[in-house]
Amino acid sequence: MEPPIKVTAEQFAQDIHSQKGLTCVSCHGGDATKDDPDGAMNKAAGFRGAIKRADIPALCGKCHSDANYMRQHNPSLRTDQLSQYQTSVHGQRLAKRDTNVAVCVDCHSVHDLRSPRDSRSTVHPLNVPKTCARCHADAAHMKAYKIPTDQFAQYSASVHHEALTVRGDLSAPNCATCHGNHGAAPPGVNTVQNVCATCHVFQTQLFESSPHKAAFQAGSLPGCITCHSNHKITHTSDTMLGTGKDSVCIDCHTEGSAGFKTAGELAQMLLHLDSSIKGADALIAKAEDSGMEVSESRNQQDQARDSLTKARVAIHSLSPSQVSKDVQAGLDLTAKAEQGGKAALAERDYRRKGLGLSLIAILIMLVGLGMYIRQIEKP
Repeated sequence: MEPPIKVTAEQFAQDIHSQKGLTCVSCHGGDATKDDPDGAMNKAAGFRGAIKRADIPALCGKCHSDANYMRQHNPSLRTDQLSQYQTSVHGQRLAKRDTNVAVCVDCHSVHDLRSPRDSRSTVHPLNVPKTCARCHADAAHMKAYKIPTDQFAQYSASVHHEALTVRGDLSAPNCATCHGNHGAAPPGVNTVQNVCATCHVFQTQLFESSPHKAAFQAGSLPGCITCHSNHKITHTSDTMLGTGKDSVCIDCHTEGSAGFKTAGELAQMLLHLDSSIKGADALIAKAEDSGMEVSESRNQQDQARDSLTKARVAIHSLSPSQVSKDVQAGLDLTAKAEQGGKAALAERDYRRKGLGLSLIAILIMLVGLGMYIRQIEKP
């Protein structure tokens, strides 16, 4: 037979259900003790044959919603997946007889289900985006729902995707992190910042106390994604702040407005600290290349960079005074590091002068010694 009806012994042996002792009849019914089709696939023995798509969640839920049964196989596995699915957009549409929506087997596969910890699993963190994209990036499949199909393409260019695939950080957000998995539903406009807050705690706390929160609510604007986008979240930079061509602030604030001035002020603070750190780095590197000890200055520079990171987070408060505290702390550390670099270079120059004078003295002594030897060797 052709797939998906064809199931090889090797394929089923790697299935998580097979490894837990389940067999074909566990899902399809029938009599496993019979060899002939009439006996094995007897409806009197409960044979169900091919499972209708509309019946798949209930079939899976028969075991996965039974806490006593599941505890025998995997005590840590949740048993509310079916109830979650029924509240999701997928489940609600299935209840209205829309069989084009995702059901359990569309995400988890059919006869070769694997543990989510298995890198070959369709629901392994690295594979979740591709699994969702099978439907959500298919324009023909999604045409009836009138929603975009570029989410996967945008996510593939995001910092989240880079962290997941390039840096191998399996805790980095994928589709299910923000949208949920069994209870899949797009986060509402007024809850976007709550979704982002599960990871970006400090930024959210600052946003909650900032003028942006009230302004965004009044204008019906979603919190974080107004500035950072949603699926295509790129690396942030200081140029996003301020009044330059790459600024996101000028999308809302016009020249001369209070917000425009605040954005420029915050940008200048970050730029000043960043340039000070780079200047001190160059000085310290010069001293280090000369063989001087600059570990203390290096440590101060690391602390200054931490202050810059804190200042970049603090801009979510839109408070110049709050940002200024972190910036000033960084400038103080950079000044000390720069002073240490200058002192190291001064010591280098002093040592070079001392070495030069010593070499001259040694040379004079050698010349004098040579002349003396010549004098005493004369007849």
